[in-house]
Formats: sequence, structure tokens, C-alpha cells
Amino acid sequence: MLNVHRWGPEDGPTTLCLHGVTGHGQRFTRLATDCLKDRRVLAPDLRGHGRSPWTPPWTAEQHIGDLIDVLEAEGVEMVDIVGHSFGGLVATHLASAIGEHVGRVVLLDPAIEIDAQMALENAEDSRNPPSWGSLDEAKAARREQRTPAGYPGSDQDVDDHAQQGEDGRFRFRYLASAAVTAWSEMAGPVVDLREWEGRLHLVTAAQAPYVTDSTREWLSGDLGDRFSETVIDSSHMLYWDAYDQTAAEVAAFLS
Repeated sequence: MLNVHRWGPEDGPTTLCLHGVTGHGQRFTRLATDCLKDRRVLAPDLRGHGRSPWTPPWTAEQHIGDLIDVLEAEGVEMVDIVGHSFGGLVATHLASAIGEHVGRVVLLDPAIEIDAQMALENAEDSRNPPSWGSLDEAKAARREQRTPAGYPGSDQDVDDHAQQGEDGRFRFRYLASAAVTAWSEMAGPVVDLREWEGRLHLVTAAQAPYVTDSTREWLSGDLGDRFSETVIDSSHMLYWDAYDQTAAEVAAFLS
């Protein structure tokens, strides 16, 4: 069973939050305790990540099976989903697989049917995870990728996600093989959402390369007026670098 982070009242409407590749469920703490504080929020560490099992397979199909097990164990009949990056891909697969149990879906800059060369380059990079000599060194390195608005989230992520190895160096808690597999899945075909009756809101990070016109055409074609989009001038980690705008979009759509 996956490791699951939980917030909010048990009798509130349930939201399932799905993290991106190399991430973990605890990244949704601020969203869960702020704009979703009246909801029951479940944020699992996906297989191969965080404190969940690292055993294969790490395919989208296996992630869906894992998440169905989580929902059944938690007694959830109907769920809304917030998915970031690879978590957005998983969210669409889950909506396609068990659509009668999925209400609304928010995709935060999802990585779906991405360019094959981009996926290859990122998969190769994932084979050699970065390491740091100390937590302070890790925080400084991670800040180089952020705007000042994103520093608190990035710093907290190091505290939550980094672990010290036998060599004394700190690395994030995920399996490189799972990350490589995820990049392969992100280069794969989209799922059919035409039979799912819910609504989907796409929150696009304008400074990231993942959401394309092809993504929009697929969602619009399958969902019609049940699809909407907001573009935010942010990097891919928009719930750190543009938290207020992102949280407002999530809260408004799920309210």
C-alpha cells in the first residue's frame, strides 16, 4: 500500500493530490492546509517515490491500480483530483479508468504526450540523481531554479524529501528507475476521456514547455465545454513560484 499524507476533516469532500516525477505527496501541504482546508485531502507518495514501495512495475497502469487500492482503503466513493506534472498524466488515466468515481480534475502544468526527445533527455538525466553535501547546500542549489517567491516551498521540500546516504551525501527520496519509467510514460499516447462525465481545469505554466496546443486540442475534443484553461506566468513548479494564483484557481474550480 502506498504511503499517504492526509489533511482536513474526514467528513469533507475528498481531494486526491498527485505529485510529479521525483516528488512526493507532502509537497501539497500548503494547498491542503490553506485553500483546501475544508476538504479531506489525500496525497500519496507514488510508487518508487517517497516512503511508498519502490518495487516495480512503475507504469501508469500500476499507479492506477495503486491509487484505486488507496481510495478503496480510505472508503472514498467520489473524489476530485489535483495532479501536477506526471501526476496530471496519472490523473487523466484515473479519470478514464474509474470515471464514475471522479468528479472534477485540476491539472497543474501536466506533462502528457510530451516531445519524445525531451522525454529521452530527462530520462537520461534521471539516471544520475543530484546529491549534496548538506541540507544547506541542497537548498542553495534548488533556489537557483526558483524565483524568490518559491524559496519557502523549495526549502521545505529539501527538509521533507532529502535523506542522507551511506556516503554522507543527501539525495531526494525516489528511485531513479521509477523516474526513467515515468518519463517514458509521459511520452506515450493520451487516454480517451469522452466517456468521463466530469469537468477538467488546466492550469498552464507559461514558462514551461509541457502543455502544447496538442494537449489543448485533445482535452477540448474529448470534453467540449467541460474543459477550461488558465495560463499563469510561472515556471513548472507553479504551486511554489506562483502560489497565490495557483491556489486561487484550484479553490475556485473545486468550490
